[in-house]
Amino acid sequence: MRPLFWTAFWVFLIDQASKYYVVHWLGLINTPGGRIEVFSPFLEYRMAWNRGVNFGLGAGYDMRWVLIGVASAISIGVIVWLWRAGGTRNMMVAAGLLVGGALGNVVDRVIYGAVADFLNMSCCGINNPYAFNVADIAIFAGAIGLAFLSEDGGSKPRRKRWSKRS
Repeated sequence: MRPLFWTAFWVFLIDQASKYYVVHWLGLINTPGGRIEVFSPFLEYRMAWNRGVNFGLGAGYDMRWVLIGVASAISIGVIVWLWRAGGTRNMMVAAGLLVGGALGNVVDRVIYGAVADFLNMSCCGINNPYAFNVADIAIFAGAIGLAFLSEDGGSKPRRKRWSKRS
């Protein structure tokens, strides 16, 4: 379980530090239009307060505490699942990515009432209207990792051996 907790810790720390750096230290929250060009036209910081789920779905409703509860329950569920079933080191790291990212977004919802999204990637004349953050990347990577590293993905979790009794 150690890889899960250390990965979650570092993802959470990097997520919160990056949000503080970009939103407050660079002042993205106070820039005109809420934009800072980083590597134009591919990457810019674009301030977005996400009150809903992915892509702002449900943002018109006050779902703050529901989303905090759901993210917390999923994090606890993943930890309990792997604690009981066991798993490979890679599964633990994938779970740590998911849990650390989820908790990073939970802290945003508690402090700000919304998730601070700031990364925006566009290319080749396509203007992407959506922003995301480090926690979102970690949640996505962790969920994909758990899906592909579970029993059917080639990496088998540890199982208790049953002894035959005469």
